[in-house]
Amino acid sequence: MSETPGAQEPTLDEQIAAYQREYRDLDPQVEKVVSALDRLNRRMNVAYGRQVVALGISKTEWEVLKTLVLAGSPYRMGPGELAKRLGLTPAAMTHRIDRMAGEGFVTRDRDENNRVRVIVELTDEGRAKWLEAMRMATTFEADLLQDLSSEDRAALGEMLDVLLRRVEDAQPDAGGRLTDLE
Repeated sequence: MSETPGAQEPTLDEQIAAYQREYRDLDPQVEKVVSALDRLNRRMNVAYGRQVVALGISKTEWEVLKTLVLAGSPYRMGPGELAKRLGLTPAAMTHRIDRMAGEGFVTRDRDENNRVRVIVELTDEGRAKWLEAMRMATTFEADLLQDLSSEDRAALGEMLDVLLRRVEDAQPDAGGRLTDLE
């Protein structure tokens, strides 16, 4: 398969047939699940990336906004903890915070209790961007799952949770970026 623009990826069944031709011990059921998850993940990442770009933020800025929101009100965190949660180096995190502070999405101030420590805090503008991105994502996700019943969605969520726990148990250090593989 060539990498020309508009070139079609083989269907999952075509891909599995080619794999089986070359590797006879392949379990086609396992391969179909894993390949479908991989393709879905790639396509969802592209869709989410397009959404945040349409909002005037980068995917990396979205990651910081999301991490601060997940920290809970008052949406504050030290840059070292942010870097650790995002799998970034401190220098990369500093660059990202500088850019986002310039855009008004976060503030960076000294901790009142420890003047050496810096605190990054989500601004109202940053939270508004996060909410706008969430509205877009919610619409996309509802459309994605529209053909599944409520029961099917619940069952799929539980099955994916089982798979996720297995991977997390086997690779407990793989929550961030793949910096050790670059």
